[in-house]
Amino acid sequence: MGIRILGTGSYLPEKVVTNDDIAQSLETSDEWIYSHTGIHSRHVAGEGESTSTMAAKAAQAAMDAAGVKPEEIGLIVLATSTPDYNPFPSTACIVQGLLGCTNAGAFDLQAACAGFVYALEQARGFVNFYPDKKALVIGAESLTRVLDWTDRASCILFGDGAGAVVLGNDEPPGVASLKTKAHTILGADGNGSHFIMRTGGCKDALPISPVTQVPEKPQPFLPELTLKGHDVFVFAVKTLAKVSSDLCRMLGTTPEEIDRVFAHQANGRIIEAVARRMKLPLEKFWLNLETTANTSAASIPISLDQAVKAGELKDGMNIVMVGFGAGLTYAGTFCTWPNL
Repeated sequence: MGIRILGTGSYLPEKVVTNDDIAQSLETSDEWIYSHTGIHSRHVAGEGESTSTMAAKAAQAAMDAAGVKPEEIGLIVLATSTPDYNPFPSTACIVQGLLGCTNAGAFDLQAACAGFVYALEQARGFVNFYPDKKALVIGAESLTRVLDWTDRASCILFGDGAGAVVLGNDEPPGVASLKTKAHTILGADGNGSHFIMRTGGCKDALPISPVTQVPEKPQPFLPELTLKGHDVFVFAVKTLAKVSSDLCRMLGTTPEEIDRVFAHQANGRIIEAVARRMKLPLEKFWLNLETTANTSAASIPISLDQAVKAGELKDGMNIVMVGFGAGLTYAGTFCTWPNL
């Protein structure tokens, strides 16, 4: 059977912030936010919660669902744009310690909202060549910690959460990759790197001291997320539809043969436009951003787990996972559930 998703898991913080809550301090309303985004509320990490703690809870749920013990995990790939520390240690290493996965390598992957599909492809390669090992693929974000809550254009869009899957392989090394056609697309368009930005990196560091010839002591900063909404919308609609259609063409099938599309939950209007462009009924697209908002790299694995728990994903269904994000990045994969 080859490489399979053995189990899924997700975690959403208990604290919920509604549009009405936001309207208490900003000139906006639930009606305005929902009509422009499809969002009514979002989950917000509470005191003592972080990207690593949410990731660990989602990963533990996925391991429990798969019946996999911590020592069976050989690799942890964590997709996030909001690590516990910037840039090190990696949040994946913290998660490894929290879970007790003592035999696992661990690293973070940063491809913004397309990060989970990027991470899934890295882990797929690992389990393809080490069929006796399992891999944890996690998407986790604490986006509400880096928002400007006075900026109505951006703060209404995001929420916190984590999702995870466990991958396993029952084929000899190297066989699975030879049995199937290419079914994953990873891409980027750096010309749009300024469309979605989070300030506070090395580019913003203080200059080298002319006296000591070493960098001056860095001062605390508040990272700020900015985005060009119209440009992102145009890119997202065009790219999500093209990637999904290209995957079908590569595999000799058609969009009509897709049973479910798990698209990055960025904006309801984007997903509606993609459905129209692909000439697919909106019912084929999993939608949860009404209560989760945009959870970036966590949105696709959270959606997968919700669909599994709701009984909406059946063995043999053709599904597409597709996302886009800052960079600009984009990625998509076509699989026959639960095989990759």
